[in-house]
Amino acid sequence: MSKVEEQVLRLEDYPSRLLLDQIADKWSVLVLAALCDAPLRFNVLKRRLDGVTPKALTECLRRLERDGIVSRRVMGASPVAVEYEITPLGRTLEGPFAALHAWAIDHLTDVELAQREYDRRTIG
Repeated sequence: MSKVEEQVLRLEDYPSRLLLDQIADKWSVLVLAALCDAPLRFNVLKRRLDGVTPKALTECLRRLERDGIVSRRVMGASPVAVEYEITPLGRTLEGPFAALHAWAIDHLTDVELAQREYDRRTIG
């Protein structure tokens, strides 16, 4: 085996791996896309993200808030409403996410073709 084949990408060597795991998570990308235009209340955000559970959304928002990518603001006394907004740090992800989205659109047909070919070879 060559040194490249033997190389192990250890967490301590690549501390950005945890952050990449968090911001590239399925719900994180969708949350940030939903918040791009304007701040949203929790329930509005939940309705916009088809299939997200309240627990998954809460955990995602807490991670993004902890990382400084979204901010949380409590509004009103009763009933309490919570609004989420992208921070300036979070806004720096718009360019990379837009590029990734454009790539997905540009290459969707190629990926679908590759998937069909893979399935044909492996499923029979």
